Amino acid sequence: MEKDLNDSICKEVVFERIYNKYSKDLHAYLYYKYGEQCNPNDKIQDAFIKLWSNCKKVTLSKAKSFLYTVANNMMLNDIKHQKVVLKHQQTQPKDYTYETPEFILEEEQFLERYNEVLTSLNEEQRVAFLLNKTEGKKHSEIAEMLGVTQKVVEYRIYSAFNILKKELKGFKIK
Repeated sequence: MEKDLNDSICKEVVFERIYNKYSKDLHAYLYYKYGEQCNPNDKIQDAFIKLWSNCKKVTLSKAKSFLYTVANNMMLNDIKHQKVVLKHQQTQPKDYTYETPEFILEEEQFLERYNEVLTSLNEEQRVAFLLNKTEGKKHSEIAEMLGVTQKVVEYRIYSAFNILKKELKGFKIK
C-alpha cells in the first residue's frame, strides 16, 4: 500500500484494500480490550462508515490510526452509556408515601360518604353543584345551560353545599 500514497481513500478499490487489511486486526483489538458485550463488529462497521464519510480529509497513511481511534471512542461512548443505563436501573422508584394508614382510611371513608350524600341530593342541586365545583362553570353559564335564572342556580348550589356540610360534619370541611 505504500506505493499508493497518492491514491485517494475515496476510491472504492483503495477503500476495499484498507478494509481487508485492517478490519480483522481492529476486531481483534476491540474484542480483546472490551469483550463481546459492546458489539465490536458494529463499531468496526461504524468506524469504516465514518472513514468513508471523511475520506477526503484522511490520508492513506493516517487511515489505520483514524479507524482505531474512532472505533475505540465509539466503544468508550457505548460503555459510558451502559453505565448511565445501569445507574438509572438501580435507582428505586419511590414506592412509599408520607400518608399514615389512618389518613388513607379516613380519605376513603370521606369519599364514600361524599358520594352517598351527593347521590342523595335532588337532581337540580346535584347538577348545579357539580357543574360549578367539578367543571368550574360560572353561575351565569349554568343558568344559561339549565334555562333558569342565575339566582336559582346560586340557591341550588348554596343548598347543596349546606347539605354536604351538614352530612359530612365529622370530616371538618369548610
